Amino acid sequence: MQCLWLKLWIILLVGVSLPSHPLAAQSTLVITDQGMVVDFPNTLTFQAQIESSAPIAQVTLEYGVQRLTCGEVQARAFPDFTPGTTTAVSWTWEMRQSGSEPPGARIWYRWRVRDADGNEQVSADYEVVWLDQQHDWRSISEGMLTLHWYDSSQSFAEELLESAVIALEALSVTTGVVPVSPVDLYIYANTTDLREAVLYAPGWTGGQAYPAYDIVLIGISPQQIEWGKRTIAHELTHVLVGHLTFSCLGSVPTWLDEGIAVYGEGGLDAPSAARLEMAIAQDQLLSIRSLSGSFSEHPDKADLSYSQSYSIVNFLINAYGAQPLLDLFGTLRDGMTIETGLQMVYGLNLDSLEDQWREAVGAPARAEAGTLPTATTQPSPVPTYPPLLALPVATAVPALTDERPVATPNVPTATAVPGAAGVVLEDNASDPPLPAGQSTPLDALFPHIVAIGLIACTVLLVFLLTAVLLLIYSRRQSRVGSDEVQR
Repeated sequence: MQCLWLKLWIILLVGVSLPSHPLAAQSTLVITDQGMVVDFPNTLTFQAQIESSAPIAQVTLEYGVQRLTCGEVQARAFPDFTPGTTTAVSWTWEMRQSGSEPPGARIWYRWRVRDADGNEQVSADYEVVWLDQQHDWRSISEGMLTLHWYDSSQSFAEELLESAVIALEALSVTTGVVPVSPVDLYIYANTTDLREAVLYAPGWTGGQAYPAYDIVLIGISPQQIEWGKRTIAHELTHVLVGHLTFSCLGSVPTWLDEGIAVYGEGGLDAPSAARLEMAIAQDQLLSIRSLSGSFSEHPDKADLSYSQSYSIVNFLINAYGAQPLLDLFGTLRDGMTIETGLQMVYGLNLDSLEDQWREAVGAPARAEAGTLPTATTQPSPVPTYPPLLALPVATAVPALTDERPVATPNVPTATAVPGAAGVVLEDNASDPPLPAGQSTPLDALFPHIVAIGLIACTVLLVFLLTAVLLLIYSRRQSRVGSDEVQR
């Protein structure tokens, strides 16, 4: 007991003898998010107010978009700010420079601040839906689908949503393809409103699917509701298959992507089916290899490309069942080429697939090609659908191409208008193309015009030079005469 008291006494003495140091005051950082300023679809400005007990050294904005990616993607921005203990910061995301996110995309962000003492504070995560607020959006949901609209009646939206649910159920039964995450459908009142909401969209766009975002955009008026139902089914199929085949190592050939999408909308309309039969009878079919890249923008060839792609996918499902098609999608998701996937699942390559398909539809045998086809560009990751306009014309096709628009002086000449049996396109080209090697009269005269212009410029230049020399000579003579008179 005495030893215990002795130990306590020693500890007390040591504690009293140690110098006392007050604890350093902890630096405080307070981040107050001030929300965003939206200038849709051009810019999104993030704002915050920051207060600190020590000078602020660095402010970082971390942000990103909820979408399918090959890895965790996090962007960082470093806003300018006035040094001190209190500052307001802002940073603007310029969509015209980076490329716009689709309407309905969910953007998240947070602030990270560090002061001069090395202390760091991170704000909570915030989220905003990137959407044009000029419209009074309303929403209805069923199952995995949510339909957003702002124009027309409640019954209009309910009819479209019911059609979309039925399309998904039918696709699930026939192919086994089902949604794995919720999908948002944004219905614009017309194609003009749709194109104004998407930067750099093709001028003929009537609908777009964004599989990585689970978003579909379509411009549909009440007068176009039947076309709208087919288009919704088409684009929903793109989203579902896009999820199923998402890969950073490869891509889905266009014939398979568009073929399953037309299958999802219920197959071909009567005019497209009739033209496919005509192409089969006249041996005007396109090779499957050529359909692996971008489709032609010419209405007739585009129509045949979509119809033939549907027919090939329909053949695979009827001949082999739905499960092998799902397995083929799985090989593409794993980064295999279409040739490797076909061989692994069906024991076929593109040529033998075409041979079997031609035999099944009663087409002439495939012509043996001596050379490989010319490579084409890869299809766009944003499948599109053409709009309906006002007046019908003779040529009907289910869609244009999925090719991403590029910066060239040429624009697509095809426009879509409603017809008696579906989507109709019109070729606006007014003059037929000239045969190879033939030129117009203006082309023939062009070299002569250039030569005459060069000669005229040369004569004018000589004339001006002569005039200048004469003027200089005249002034010198005048000075000489003046000097003689003075002498």
